[in-house]
Formats: sequence, C-alpha cells, structure tokens
Amino acid sequence: MDALFFAQYFNLSISYIWGMEIIRLSDSIAEIVADELIINNVEDGVDLIGNIYYQGFDKAIVYEKNITPLFFDLSTKIAGEILQKFSNYRMRLAIVGDFSKYPSKSMSDFISESNQHGQINFVNSKLEAVNALSKK
Repeated sequence: MDALFFAQYFNLSISYIWGMEIIRLSDSIAEIVADELIINNVEDGVDLIGNIYYQGFDKAIVYEKNITPLFFDLSTKIAGEILQKFSNYRMRLAIVGDFSKYPSKSMSDFISESNQHGQINFVNSKLEAVNALSKK
C-alpha cells in the first residue's frame, strides 16, 4: 500500500518537500517517507527539524534507510550531533530499521541508552515508533 493511498484511506494529510512525503499520523507525529537519503549530515537534520516543526509536529518517524550509513558509525560523531539537535529543539524522534547490522558494542549501547531516555528511539517497526512517540 503506497503512502498516498494509505493517507487518503485513513484521512491523513500529506505534504511534500524536497522529495519527501511528510505524513501526519496524529496531531504531533509526522512520518517521513522518501526513496533516497534525507539525512546526509547535521545540516540536513536541522532542515528536517525546521520543516516538520513549521508544520506543527514535535515528533518524527524517520527510516534508517533514509539516513547516511555514517550516522551509524559513532566514530564520525554524526549521530551525536544530529540527535543533539533533535534534543535541543525538543523534537522526539523514532528511527525505524534493522539495527542488528551494526554489531558494535558502542552502537548497541548507544541504542539502548537512547531508548531508555525516550527522546530518541531506535525501533523495528512503524507501530513500535508510534507507540514509543505516544508515550510521555
């Protein structure tokens, strides 16, 4: 089921910007859908925050496939810098993907710690993302 059909069927609104679909899943949760990378660097993360905040969202679901693989190499510090921006702007984030392909202990610890705090969540499905973002 494509995003447009899903949104029309469930009466959700969609906006388009820079090759992304921003789907309103609730008053505060936006699902970001794209065919290509949307976060390549810190500036892309800040642009995304601005775009979805401007549309009234304070929670976002982004897919791992749309984030540069360098994000998942903690030695680049890209993850820390991007996630710090989300925290600074009080924008909660759920990243959906299969994180088992990043087997380093440091990445595993980073994911566990992030999930414990709840501001940033690494989850396996859209449903888990919505549930995580729907909690306080």
